[in-house]
Amino acid sequence: MVHDTLAWYACPVSRPSPVAREHAVSRQHDLTKPPGSLGRLEMLAIELSAMQGVNRPETRPCEIVVFAGDHGVADENVSAFPQEVTQQMVLNFVNGGAAISVLAEMNGAGLTVINAGTAYQGSFPDPVIDAPIGHGTGNIAVESAMSHAECLEALALGRRVASDLAAETRIVVGGEMGIANTTSATAVASGFGVASAAELVGPGTGLDSVGVQHKLHVVEQALARAGKQAAPLGILAELGGYEIVALAGFFIASASRNMAILVDGFIASVAALAACRINSHVRNWMLFSHASAEPGHRLVLESLDAVPLLSLDMRLGEGSGAAAALPLLDLACALHNRMATFSEAGVSGG
Repeated sequence: MVHDTLAWYACPVSRPSPVAREHAVSRQHDLTKPPGSLGRLEMLAIELSAMQGVNRPETRPCEIVVFAGDHGVADENVSAFPQEVTQQMVLNFVNGGAAISVLAEMNGAGLTVINAGTAYQGSFPDPVIDAPIGHGTGNIAVESAMSHAECLEALALGRRVASDLAAETRIVVGGEMGIANTTSATAVASGFGVASAAELVGPGTGLDSVGVQHKLHVVEQALARAGKQAAPLGILAELGGYEIVALAGFFIASASRNMAILVDGFIASVAALAACRINSHVRNWMLFSHASAEPGHRLVLESLDAVPLLSLDMRLGEGSGAAAALPLLDLACALHNRMATFSEAGVSGG
């Protein structure tokens, strides 16, 4: 057996092109505007140029990939919605009725939906990629979420999905769906040392204050049961979800293919944190879309040294916040690519 440190997910990932970055910075200084006057739109164009290794970055093709999974901890009544909603929303995604379905269509982006491990015992119809690791994780309050082997299988699922994307894909968005997955994500974030469970726990799908306190108790119970885990994969196996681990694998594999990653909200950011703890090189390929209304998200972003593009009080998940930020990337690239330089426009420089 290959030792974990030599596994695909731990292999070095190339850095974005420093030459393309330098050219992009130079072009931004030559465009007909005071340097820095377009703020973070300039930064986005520079980062995307470096990631794509080109002078003129593009935002399409873009693929939004949503992983779905269920959680045994839903048995502890930590969500305002019943577990069967996960299955129902998977069908809603591919039938075009979900927020992410509308946002994908509005953005001209592809939408891929994967059953990574819902509790549904039947088979999902096409175009759902039906590849469950299991039918819901263990209840993390009383047992491990998954075995080490299942954790590796979930990572590999994310890798396979990334590998199946078209070679010309420029940007990927990772989304998730799973009733009770904010409980799992909170436990994982605390397990990674981001902050205490009390600082991270939030209402998720809409719990009241009593519900949040109960959820905190469940998360603390899960953390006490799992004990200190030194390795990222140990934390994920004890506390994670199939969709969270698959999303982490998807991020690692996307970075290895030199694709820009636009990270969504709290749960996707926890998956991004897991990916970076497994392989620190992945962070260079990430952009962060928005600050979620979920209170723990700010702390996870800080741990990633990430500054989000938007703050819209969103907390839906699915990749919806990232999809809402995609037009900013479009604008950044259009300005970078189409604006005239001072010499082209016959305008005197500063």
